[in-house]
Amino acid sequence: MRAVRTTAVTALAGAAVLAAVTGCTAKSDAKAEGDGVTVTAKDDSCEVSKKEFPAGHVTLNVENRGSKITEVYVLYPDDRIVTERENIGPGTKATLTAEIKAGSYAIVCKPGMTGAGIRQAVTLTGGDAAAPKRSAEMDAAVAAYRQYVQAQAEETLPKVKVFTDAVRAGDLEAAKKAYAPSRIGWERTEPVAESFGDIDPKVDVREDGLEEGQDPAKDWTGWHRLEKALWQDKKITAREKQLADLLDKDLADWVKRVGTAEITPTSMANGAKELLDEVATGKVTGEEERYSHTDLVDFKANVEGAQKSFDLLRPVATKNDAALVAELDKQFAALNTLLDKYRADKAGYDFTSYDKVGDPARKELSDGVNALAEPLSKLAAAVVK
Repeated sequence: MRAVRTTAVTALAGAAVLAAVTGCTAKSDAKAEGDGVTVTAKDDSCEVSKKEFPAGHVTLNVENRGSKITEVYVLYPDDRIVTERENIGPGTKATLTAEIKAGSYAIVCKPGMTGAGIRQAVTLTGGDAAAPKRSAEMDAAVAAYRQYVQAQAEETLPKVKVFTDAVRAGDLEAAKKAYAPSRIGWERTEPVAESFGDIDPKVDVREDGLEEGQDPAKDWTGWHRLEKALWQDKKITAREKQLADLLDKDLADWVKRVGTAEITPTSMANGAKELLDEVATGKVTGEEERYSHTDLVDFKANVEGAQKSFDLLRPVATKNDAALVAELDKQFAALNTLLDKYRADKAGYDFTSYDKVGDPARKELSDGVNALAEPLSKLAAAVVK
């Protein structure tokens, strides 16, 4: 989900808003680091060391010299996401490696991780000849992940229909029961869904993630709008039944389009990290499912999706950085063991309501996410060594 988030109990609080980005440009005083491109993020500028550079495996060396947590996006001209990195703290650096084709793009810094962001136009050169060579193992990983994403989308629709049928029937308790299971496939593959740009704001935005000028009564749609009706308002009106129909329609559109998503080995690796960012900024804080408190279901699904990408990239990553693979295995196992403490059925999704999880336990979960996120941020670079 892309939504403005408030500060919460963990040190991982943050936010991201998926919106069309506009903004100003600034003269760059940054210098390139090696073959990469330096992005210097400040509170009022986004400085890029090169406005034109070769397509292929691109490395962005990001430094946050501002006073706020920031995030950096690479966007297509229509504002679909090529790649992104969230939660870059003041005074810290991050490296983002992505496979990008020749063409026109925008690099966007988002100080405070809210608002429209600051945009810099860039051009990647080289045409088709600049496309990086992929090994057979990389091609196999991409093909398998594409099948996984498609299957998750297709398996989501019948689960969503159980949920929306209950809403249309006015059955409050049945709708509550079906709500969290209907979201699992989406949460496992969220970075791919978000890459389309227009679907996520329709189905997974929270009220505080609406764009300026939008009216919640008219413009807020999707899962979280229905979540609020079921748990806080405790009623299903004609409007909720309309929203159930719309959710079915929007997710059917997602299923049709998911096969056209741009998927590369680096987008898989970066997507795994994005899923951990989703956990850090929404699930651990309890802000994602603030009415239903089903955050741990989303949490587990995010981790599963990240682990799927890692497992498919394992043959390539093992050749290039066996030590990193061993560390990721260790941290995935530790985080899954920690999550198991909060579910009744070790093979299912009957998790403790998150409002019953106290601050010390949330901090423990936060620490587990941090321990995994750090090595996971290195997976994309390991894949293209």
